[in-house]
Amino acid sequence: MTILSNIGIFLKRKINLYERKILMQASGSISKSGILNLMRRIIKTTLLFEGIGALLLATRFIPVFGFGKGIYFSIFHAISAFCNAGFDLMGGFGDFASLTPFVGDYVVNLTIMLLIIAGGLGFLVWSNIIDVKLSFKKMHLHTKIVLSTTLLLIVIPAFLFFLFEKDNPNTLGPLSLDQKILASFFQSVTTRTAGFNTIDNSQITASSTILTIFLMAIGGSPGSTAGGIKTTTFVVAILSIIFASKERTTIVIGKKQLENNLIKQASAIITLFLFAIIFSSIIILAVEKDVTLSQALYETTSAMATVGMSNGIDVSSLSILSRLILIMLMYIGRIGVISIVFIFNKKDDELLKRPTEKILIG
Repeated sequence: MTILSNIGIFLKRKINLYERKILMQASGSISKSGILNLMRRIIKTTLLFEGIGALLLATRFIPVFGFGKGIYFSIFHAISAFCNAGFDLMGGFGDFASLTPFVGDYVVNLTIMLLIIAGGLGFLVWSNIIDVKLSFKKMHLHTKIVLSTTLLLIVIPAFLFFLFEKDNPNTLGPLSLDQKILASFFQSVTTRTAGFNTIDNSQITASSTILTIFLMAIGGSPGSTAGGIKTTTFVVAILSIIFASKERTTIVIGKKQLENNLIKQASAIITLFLFAIIFSSIIILAVEKDVTLSQALYETTSAMATVGMSNGIDVSSLSILSRLILIMLMYIGRIGVISIVFIFNKKDDELLKRPTEKILIG
């Protein structure tokens, strides 16, 4: 959509109101005003991040793979990281190797992590950061929530991964202290829909497995290259619990009141997301006799959040039904659960008032 819109701009074709609305939804923009400038910024920002990332990766990949192959690998992995795709070309190191040969390489790890984070923040956030020239006080509430939540979802899980895996002989155990810290941060970043790995995910502890599933489900931010329920949805859900416990009907954050409709949307997204994962896991467990509960939840969450990581299951060995379920989850996760519902939703007459009646919940 972004590429097509920029081609239209280049050809000096007028973008009508309906097309602007579609572009607004695709880019995660809140307003239709300035949408064309945002499209231009998306292209420029993407090329800038991926270009710098490719140059940094080239300093490590060229000595290992040679000049031509090193350049190609650098460009491929920079694009894959920024787009949170998780595809890699490291099969020569062994099956499911991913970036495990570079577990202690600071340049590769930090470059990939920064690209993943940059792509997962959302283009609207980057546009706002550029407009206010890095002034946090002047940023939109959306940008502040995304940046704060992203920071917390990197630091806290990294500490927990380190705590859970530091003595695991199959993951962080053999590494030095600085490599353990680096690998823990990488694991914290990549699990939120990026799909790369520097340790063997099939050997992580049960605690790390649950933490990984949780992070995959949250994913990135709206209007980004990442999947999941999104960081802002997670924040709205947490705040709705806090304010509901105080018997407040509205959510106030940063001296601003959120629309009540956002609470309903967040609840709907999380409910549909969890329902899809649980229902799909039940079917896979019924069909596949060698798959455990944690593996089923891991694979379905990874598919639904478009992460691409595996907990040791060879997907090619699964039945056709299980593979079709994972394909369907990836499609729904990429399109968005709310968007899928809207396709089949028939609008009712909102002007028609119905009698109210109370029910007990909780």
